[in-house]
Amino acid sequence: MAKARVYVTLKKSVFDPQGKTIHDALQSLGYGNVADVRQGKFFEVSLEGVSAEQAQTTAEEIARKVLANPVIESFKVEVEK
Repeated sequence: MAKARVYVTLKKSVFDPQGKTIHDALQSLGYGNVADVRQGKFFEVSLEGVSAEQAQTTAEEIARKVLANPVIESFKVEVEK
């Protein structure tokens, strides 16, 4: 069974209010060396009976069609066989 990890994040050009709130909280807790925080989503998709290449292709298709909004988000897929 192949396991695909999909990381979805807002594009750099999109304002991230949750990341900003976390950044501000970290600053107030004394973590002054934290320059920026961007939040995102993580998905783990298990795929049976496919090669690593097929898992990569399928996970990318799932991310593009279902998990990420291509207008404001980008994604990265990692496959573990």
